[in-house]
Amino acid sequence: MKLGLFINTQFPAGMPVAERIPELVQQVRAARDAGFHSLWFPHHYLTSPLQMLQISPMMAFLAAEAKGMVIGPNILILPLLNPVHVAEESATLDVLTGGNYVLGVGLGYRAPEFDSFGIPPNERAPRFVESIQLMRRLWTEDRVTHAGRFYSVKDAGISLKPIREGGPPVYIAAQVDAAIKRAARIGDAWLIVNATGLQTVQQQMRTYRAALAEHGRTPLEYPIARECYVGASHATAFDECRAALEYKYNAYAAWGMESPTAKLSFAEFARDRFIIGDKSSVAEEVARYRELLGVDHFIMRVQWPGLEQDKVLASIRRLGEIFA
Repeated sequence: MKLGLFINTQFPAGMPVAERIPELVQQVRAARDAGFHSLWFPHHYLTSPLQMLQISPMMAFLAAEAKGMVIGPNILILPLLNPVHVAEESATLDVLTGGNYVLGVGLGYRAPEFDSFGIPPNERAPRFVESIQLMRRLWTEDRVTHAGRFYSVKDAGISLKPIREGGPPVYIAAQVDAAIKRAARIGDAWLIVNATGLQTVQQQMRTYRAALAEHGRTPLEYPIARECYVGASHATAFDECRAALEYKYNAYAAWGMESPTAKLSFAEFARDRFIIGDKSSVAEEVARYRELLGVDHFIMRVQWPGLEQDKVLASIRRLGEIFA
């Protein structure tokens, strides 16, 4: 069973972000020392007033601290970007990490991002599929000619080939049945996103496994992302992280995602979505997820805008002890 760190690169308005960079370095070092297998990064544009460090510079910057760890986006909003650009950057990151780069991608959902990039939302899925097809060719073929609906390459090759044979694995985030079936058909793994409730994920996992069987495919692994906080005391753990989590999910609601307080109290929303408690209760929850879903790679986000560094580091260390 693998453990990953979903690092927070978002900060409240007014916070001096430059002063937080050493804390991110410290978190990665703590995760590496605690035995974490992987390191993952979020991706968005136009998040003001929420401040956010951009993904590619941060992955390259922190790769040196994450030596031996798998790193990747969770997730890169692929339809917004040209696949030649993504293939080139991914190959460089693959080389920088010694072949330990995974490209996590998704469709995206925020209207301001698609409007500003001039991408019609109804083109998301076909752009997504064509991009993956083209990137895999660019990683593996010396010269590529591609004349697609959205992208074209004429007898050219990328500037650097990945170390990993076949190029970086492509993990696909998906939240609806059609996208989950697509992940089974063309992805190397399905990335289960943070906020999907456990009961829903159980149904989705059945859909995913049925689609895998239909296409005769076996994923590299079964990863799941969760919000997770491991406190010293089960009685106080939720209160310690609640304000930061509420800030994060209120931002999601403002962006058009499901609001935690629209129909449920925050405590009710968190149940079977977040893993919060002391080491014992968190270990029990991890075991429950494994039994119900068959997942084998837990990608834990342990910090949200405003959560203090000492709490983050303590949570990272306790998670490492649980998974040791």
